[in-house]
Amino acid sequence: MAPEIDLTDPKVLTDPFTAYDRAREEGAVAKLVIPGFGPFWALTRYTEARAMLSDPRFEVNSASFMRPPGLPEHCLEYMRTMAEQDGPEHLRLRRLVAPAFTPKRAAQLRPRLVTITERLLDDLPAHAEDGVVDLVPHFARPLPMDVICDLVGIPADDRLRWREYGAAVAGGMGPDFAAAIPAIIEGAKEAVARSRAEPGDDLIGDLVRAQAEDGDRLTGTELVTLVWHLVLGGQTPVNLIANAVEALLRHPEQLDLLRADPARWPGAVEELMRWCSPQLLTTPRFAREDVEIDGELIREGERVTAAIVAADRDPRVFAEPDRFDITRSGPPQLGFSHGPHFCLGASISRVQTEVALSALFARFPDVALAGDVPRAPDGGTWRPANLLLTL
Repeated sequence: MAPEIDLTDPKVLTDPFTAYDRAREEGAVAKLVIPGFGPFWALTRYTEARAMLSDPRFEVNSASFMRPPGLPEHCLEYMRTMAEQDGPEHLRLRRLVAPAFTPKRAAQLRPRLVTITERLLDDLPAHAEDGVVDLVPHFARPLPMDVICDLVGIPADDRLRWREYGAAVAGGMGPDFAAAIPAIIEGAKEAVARSRAEPGDDLIGDLVRAQAEDGDRLTGTELVTLVWHLVLGGQTPVNLIANAVEALLRHPEQLDLLRADPARWPGAVEELMRWCSPQLLTTPRFAREDVEIDGELIREGERVTAAIVAADRDPRVFAEPDRFDITRSGPPQLGFSHGPHFCLGASISRVQTEVALSALFARFPDVALAGDVPRAPDGGTWRPANLLLTL
């Protein structure tokens, strides 16, 4: 019988690692207990989790995402994003935007990432109160929004409100998120309309030109949906940066290695994604048919997720998995998922995180934690409620 993990249990919310580790060692499949949901399975071992993410017997669809209640009718047509589509439709949309998110493009963006990062670091001391600053609202959160807005083509004058949208999304499903959605969609419409009038050298401009050349490739609704989804999807590094800063400050010997040899930063980002990925679970898939995994029968129509929090610390794959080691080599972590829905912005997230962390620790060599780091009670995301630092 599969072990159960109660996502309403405060112990699970404050220490998911212990709960999922125990479940993983009982079997590759665990049952998640979530009020209001029927059978919900989590694959806790690396091999089984990774295989499921590219297995066509499991699909992503509109039921994979919870829509906030009470959304205005005119917003609904813009809610069917690329993330909840599979097969040819997903592939068509992904191919249209993929050129903006290649590793080569991410490398080309580095100078712009450095400029944006340095500007935020210039302002950071001004936000300190009694010598203490909260890194989340003043650095970790605005940085990814400014970067993705720059890439997509959101004008600088509009970015303050997009930062507010990003904060609502980063806060998880709740009234702020629901209230922000109509404004987010309206902002995307404005950006598209502006680009139609005067296409720029950015992602929206590229998409507008592609639509003009071949209208069958991208509808107006799809274009607006892509814009808001890509901008908000670009918030992935928010919690990664915050988690990473805490991890490095709690492991000063690892930080010393990076200071002695900055060439280690790319490997450090991979280990940080494995060690403290903000994403605990992948987007749920639905079984297209009955599937047996490790002796557990998952029936057609039932939800399944890959438990990144368990799979990336699977001792069958990672030696001493509970040890944080930036020199580690081995199989790829699953923090960016795997398969057809592998995170489109992974390359940019990697470079952005590397730039943000290396610049922060270079600018403020004496930075230190100013107290405990409270965690937001979120069963799907490992994120700090705040990160108080002395600079």
